[in-house]
Amino acid sequence: MTNDRQKRAARAEQMRKEREKASRRQRNRITTVVVVAVVALIAAAALGYQQLQKDNDKPLVAPANTTDDYAIEYTTQVSTGKPAADPVTVMLYEDFQCPGCQALEAGAGADMKKAVDAGQVTLEYRPVSFLNNASTTDYSTRATNAALCVLDEKGVQAFYDMHQLLYANQPAEGGEGLDDSTLAEMAQQAGASDKVSSCIEDGRFDPWIEDATNAWRDAGYGGTPTVVVDGKEVTGESGGQQVIPSWADIQKAVTAARQG
Repeated sequence: MTNDRQKRAARAEQMRKEREKASRRQRNRITTVVVVAVVALIAAAALGYQQLQKDNDKPLVAPANTTDDYAIEYTTQVSTGKPAADPVTVMLYEDFQCPGCQALEAGAGADMKKAVDAGQVTLEYRPVSFLNNASTTDYSTRATNAALCVLDEKGVQAFYDMHQLLYANQPAEGGEGLDDSTLAEMAQQAGASDKVSSCIEDGRFDPWIEDATNAWRDAGYGGTPTVVVDGKEVTGESGGQQVIPSWADIQKAVTAARQG
């Protein structure tokens, strides 16, 4: 009996030691997983910080042919080579990823161009980029930067042509958007040289775009397109709801501004 008890006690002790060993192995595995996860998080945070620092390190450069308050003036002089006597300014806040902005251009763009050519209005484009989350590649900012690269190199008429191309080729929301090489091809189609590629790839005007977008928010606007004539926002109406303005809505505001 004594030997049996000793054997049982020995087996129990051996089982206890094996359980402790297994428990230590499990703790070690858990510790390893936690350490790996923490290291991965630290690495991701470091990468994000480096990218943020990289973005913050970009110098603030204003594109040529812009005003101090972030506008691009498409005038009769630019469009036709002839000055206009007393045009009314139509301010257009737009985001190149915005379907409503594309709809405004499709519905009223040709008539607005005719009004510019006739010396009746100046179109004051004010590009903003707040729809980066509508793509997986910050297309909103990249498209605006591409248009500004054209503006900086070739002037307002080339910007206008790029403006038209960007809306004619606007990508659907939720995807990658047009890549930089495609934007560069469009920029050259609008008149820019092949040097525009580096401006597009570098995001040269990203800080300016951020400041312009903040100025738009500070002005109290919350969506695009925003059309402003004589200090008043112009909207359309359908079924008692505000909708994107038509050319008739804009023309009415222009007439009121001229008479007032």
